[in-house]
Amino acid sequence: MKNLLIFFIKIYKIILSPILSKKIHCRFYPTCSDYAIFALRKYSTKTALKKIANRLCRCNPYNTESCIDYP
Repeated sequence: MKNLLIFFIKIYKIILSPILSKKIHCRFYPTCSDYAIFALRKYSTKTALKKIANRLCRCNPYNTESCIDYP
């Protein structure tokens, strides 16, 4: 399951990310897609999905938290 999710994230990074990055720039380091891959490799699938969802909820222009975040 983890490998399948990582595969889809990598496909997103290759195909969609270059198109979207012309208008939208990620303010976090590492980017949300890299964060997702790190989390999936480090934690169980359930825990990683919770961390990824939390990160995506924080990814907005009104967030005042630190921009450097690792799982």
